[in-house]
Amino acid sequence: MQDEAARLRAAFEAAGAQAVDCAILQPAETLLDLYGEDIRARAYVTQDPSRGEQMLRPDFTVPVVQMHMRGGAEPARYTYAGAVFRRQEDHPERASEYLQVGYEVFDRRDPQAADAEVFALFRDVLGGHDLRAATGDIGILTAAVQGLKTSARRRAALMRHIWRPRRFRQLIDRFAGRTAMPPTRAALLAEGDPMANAAPVIGLRGEAEIAARVAALREDAAEPPLSEGQVALIDAVLAVRETCAYALDHLRDIAVDLPAIHSAVERFARRCDALSARGVDVGTLDFEASYGRTSMEYYDGFVFGFYAEAQPDLPPVATGGRYDALTRQLGQGASIPAVGGVIRPDILRMLGGAVR
Repeated sequence: MQDEAARLRAAFEAAGAQAVDCAILQPAETLLDLYGEDIRARAYVTQDPSRGEQMLRPDFTVPVVQMHMRGGAEPARYTYAGAVFRRQEDHPERASEYLQVGYEVFDRRDPQAADAEVFALFRDVLGGHDLRAATGDIGILTAAVQGLKTSARRRAALMRHIWRPRRFRQLIDRFAGRTAMPPTRAALLAEGDPMANAAPVIGLRGEAEIAARVAALREDAAEPPLSEGQVALIDAVLAVRETCAYALDHLRDIAVDLPAIHSAVERFARRCDALSARGVDVGTLDFEASYGRTSMEYYDGFVFGFYAEAQPDLPPVATGGRYDALTRQLGQGASIPAVGGVIRPDILRMLGGAVR
């Protein structure tokens, strides 16, 4: 396995990447700030008497971004290889410790060209295997949400749950008035003081915080529902699942009625051109507008994956995407467009065949 990882990392170094390493123990506070408490369900957490709460690294991208944002030269390309640790409660048969080999690009000159560079490099490195490539673009869906004619609070709630398809759908249905309000919430939003006959406050929230939350819920309840037309446009975006060339035509048609996605769709078009320039046949490359919504939540643009279709029970061989927003969050005001991906040597070993 280590020799497979070394071979992959050497291929990325040959493409111009600088080899880096990151500590296995990472500050839990950073990851919790980024993803909320949900990350606890997927990571191993421990307590250090001097450093506080720590996590076994669930991936390399966050520490590599932190390293670069502390003063890395631009443009920059990095590669790494090492173990990551993820709890597998939904798939207990899968390994909770496994190797990742990655390639990350920080380059503000032409983001769509950088997207194409990373995808084409992964395609070439994985060329000795019979894999299906899937692509998507989280940025198109986020642009669609930002363009909804509704309150900033509702748009923020939908943005927060972009990566949780089931919860996202529940919110869309609730905001459209398709689902009935639970009786407990209806009672809470009734006129009058909800704390008038309440029991003593024993939780972590104080009365002022509870009152502010009730006021926010009442304000939301007074919002007019999302129109069926707006919901239909969101559904139309999510339903796009074609080859890149046909998907681009379809999304341009949707953009006529949903102009908020126009810029994101044109970025997709430029990416298609950049992929073609690198020899990728976008006429046969799959595109799914909803792809990547259950991955790590820092992807906010182009996303991709490579899969062994003959063995659908296996995890993806490689995944990646664009994470510009992550550099803004970790850069304390500074930011740089960034895109990258990882390969799992263990899955490649299961498939057999040669790696270029």
